[in-house]
Amino acid sequence: MMYLSDILDGLAFTELQGSADVEITSVTFDSRKVKPGSLFVAVKGTLVDGHDYIDQAIKSGAIAIICEDLPARTVAEVDFLMVADSGKALSIVAANFYGQPSEKLKLVGVTGTNGKTTVATLLYQLFRDLGYKCGLLSTVENQVNGTVIPSTHTTPDPIELNSLLAEMVEQGCDYCFMEVSSHAIAQHRIANLVFSGGIFTNLTHDHLDYHKTFDSYLKAKKAFFDGLPKTAFALTNSDDKNGNVMLQNTQAHKKTYGLKTMADYKARILENQFEGLLLHIDSEEVWFKMVGTFNAYNLLAVYATAMLLDQDKAKVLTSLSKLTGAEGRFEYIVAPNKVIGIVDYAHTPDAVQNVLSTIHDIRKGNEKVITVIGCGGDRDKTKRPIMTRVASEWSDKVILTADNPRTEDPGQIIKDMEEGVDPAFKRHAVSIVDRREAIKTACMLANPGDIILVAGKGHEKYQEINGVKNHFDDMEELEEQFKLLS
Repeated sequence: MMYLSDILDGLAFTELQGSADVEITSVTFDSRKVKPGSLFVAVKGTLVDGHDYIDQAIKSGAIAIICEDLPARTVAEVDFLMVADSGKALSIVAANFYGQPSEKLKLVGVTGTNGKTTVATLLYQLFRDLGYKCGLLSTVENQVNGTVIPSTHTTPDPIELNSLLAEMVEQGCDYCFMEVSSHAIAQHRIANLVFSGGIFTNLTHDHLDYHKTFDSYLKAKKAFFDGLPKTAFALTNSDDKNGNVMLQNTQAHKKTYGLKTMADYKARILENQFEGLLLHIDSEEVWFKMVGTFNAYNLLAVYATAMLLDQDKAKVLTSLSKLTGAEGRFEYIVAPNKVIGIVDYAHTPDAVQNVLSTIHDIRKGNEKVITVIGCGGDRDKTKRPIMTRVASEWSDKVILTADNPRTEDPGQIIKDMEEGVDPAFKRHAVSIVDRREAIKTACMLANPGDIILVAGKGHEKYQEINGVKNHFDDMEELEEQFKLLS
């Protein structure tokens, strides 16, 4: 337990009703999790306003409330604090409640549209292999030195985030590698965290349902680098036109990596095959198990980060050459009749093009490329036709299907996607709403040696329909169909 006055350290508030000399048992922004002695923070979210639940929080035992607007009726036994932004306040009090855990290890954040999960996961695997105790916060899963904790968001809320960091400190972790989403930056989920470094992968079309404009999306990413301290490093992709934008106002130590342009850390692709990549990296030729130009960037970002964290070059390259990255990222299997199946999380136009261009680069002859692709419901609608256009231009056959429809009609989502099919490719595209049937159809259409890409869901083991998550695994479905092909 802590006193409220300690939890308020660093928080600017405009009004305090009460003494702040009370013991706090927990901090929450969810009224359902309030218990006697809780501090309840009323956050104005995109769908729900926590101010509507202040009375419920008090009934459940909250003894202190942080809010932007005082309720019409206050309770004498409860402390009330008014702040300008309760979302930012939540991050500050959460960090204080858990003892500022980000200051007690080296926290490295990875942001960008594509590659965040792979870079963070590779860093976690690398540093564990180098003998360090580490934590991982990612889209696929959270880990505390080998213990897996399920992940629900790319970046957790401030309370879960600081709780996980505190657990890492408790377990003696030296490093934590985390994905930093644009939502988390905009919603101040990472406010009051102390980063030792920040990595920028790339920036392309995504999340405009939330940010509304690409400029707003870019500024959210840039805010992460603007907030890095002088003691941190800021590492950006020099081949991405937005890489230098990220560095404009940062106080951090500026470094770059790239395959094409001048950069502090350089690499060159010598071979690119299904079996892996041969890279010329920092004057060394190294074979890696990962595939594609996009993974060359990911590997280079990881190598550069390790160098900035003062690791031994030979040990880093040796370890990296053994690693395979994150689940659901260019995972592939081969059927008995030599049909190749690839599952990838690609859910943006740029990511789809990256995967398909990689397949194009490493295919050996006239193999057909059959792409199964869908778009998520209740998300950025503007990218739907763009993703379809990219898929149809880079594939011999495209099957449009459901992804996670959520609360939307999957048929309507597919209609939005169909608008992106160029008339010249119409006869190569077919729509099958049922994802299982779509994958089955792709397998039936494939001849020996052909390549099937199932894009969009990657590591996810579910399909969300009308708020219900039903078990569904793209790799599982491919494997089942490949057994039938044998």
